[in-house]
Amino acid sequence: MDSKLATKTKLSSLWIIVLFNMAFADILSLFIPGIHEELASFAGNTPISQLMLIGAIMHQIPIFMIFLSRILKHKINRIMNITASIITIIYVIAGGSLLPHYVFIALIEVLCMLFIIWIAWKWQKSEA
Repeated sequence: MDSKLATKTKLSSLWIIVLFNMAFADILSLFIPGIHEELASFAGNTPISQLMLIGAIMHQIPIFMIFLSRILKHKINRIMNITASIITIIYVIAGGSLLPHYVFIALIEVLCMLFIIWIAWKWQKSEA
């Protein structure tokens, strides 16, 4: 990645990649026969609408991080990117499935978020 590219732009761009991959994983999953029954079985006594709400809330993290990565000041930006990445990695892994497309997309998401963590961790104030 071009070292001259601003750190905020790098972080924001990686969050865009994460968000698109999360959306496409869900969209592609809709075409798997029996997926609705699997979701109902996974939900158990929890209403599907509550699981969808949790998913909607979790998808807000990368949506907001696209914007926040560009506007937050250095210190809080680093903290937010690292924290949001850790939370989202846990969500992607814990809420995932073993369907081949999901495993592949989740791998891309996790690699991007690990890269976000690495960039944010190494980000010096002089680069802000």
